[in-house]
Amino acid sequence: MKAPKRLEPLIAEGLVDEVVRQLMSGKEATVYVVRCGEELRCAKVYKEAHKRSFRQSSSYQEGRRVKNSRQARAMEKGSRYGRKMQEEVWQNAEVDALYRLSAAGVRVPRPYICSEGVLLMEMVCDAAGNPAPRLNDVELTEEQALEFHAGLIRQVVLMLCAGMIHGDLSEYNILVGEQGPVIIDLPQAVDAAGNNSAEQMLLRDVANLATYFGRFAPKLLGSAFGKEIWALYQGGLLQPDAVLSGCVAEDLRSADVGAVMNEIREVIKEEEIRRLYQDG
Repeated sequence: MKAPKRLEPLIAEGLVDEVVRQLMSGKEATVYVVRCGEELRCAKVYKEAHKRSFRQSSSYQEGRRVKNSRQARAMEKGSRYGRKMQEEVWQNAEVDALYRLSAAGVRVPRPYICSEGVLLMEMVCDAAGNPAPRLNDVELTEEQALEFHAGLIRQVVLMLCAGMIHGDLSEYNILVGEQGPVIIDLPQAVDAAGNNSAEQMLLRDVANLATYFGRFAPKLLGSAFGKEIWALYQGGLLQPDAVLSGCVAEDLRSADVGAVMNEIREVIKEEEIRRLYQDG
């Protein structure tokens, strides 16, 4: 097929030899199958900000660092240069996440290069050597659903142990490769320690998995893996090989209302004493 304009620089530089076909088009990018020497890879061409249906909300941007204060100021002001920097940060976030997660043992595509809004990466294949289907396009047995769910919960744990949360995990951004599920689409991935919405995002990611796989294995619908994982993380106890039950013990203890009221009265008394000294 004719090479899209955004891929022409990679062809000119010898990074891509041929554009084979379009693989998929999503809310943030269009992905092409390309030939690089004897190997087939994927070229993810990011859509321009105004053409994306997925917005770079502040909850995803929080905690991300830029190269210098000038860039940070420009991004805050929303100038043309600032918007360009925002795009670079958004795209580079996926490359950084892929390298970081791959090193942590998370099943993600191997990245090669990101240049001018194009990410060149490994093509995930099925057993027949064809591009792997999305999880949403695969019919599962109950046994497969339980196996895939357990494997993906393990990937979520590995991600969090590496300090990251996907932030938009669902059946639409998981591929079923020859060796099992592979997680894709990470430009919105967040730093767990630097984002105030991290817990909410983790719980949503895990809930999405339970809801989807619960269609095939209903017993997953009542699981609480997200809360269990986050509790271990907050307590500094989360390990890659953590044994999870999917259950969280509820605190059934009654609140000691009397003790709370005593605390409030003590605070009021201390404040009154402080004001008397100030007035005196």
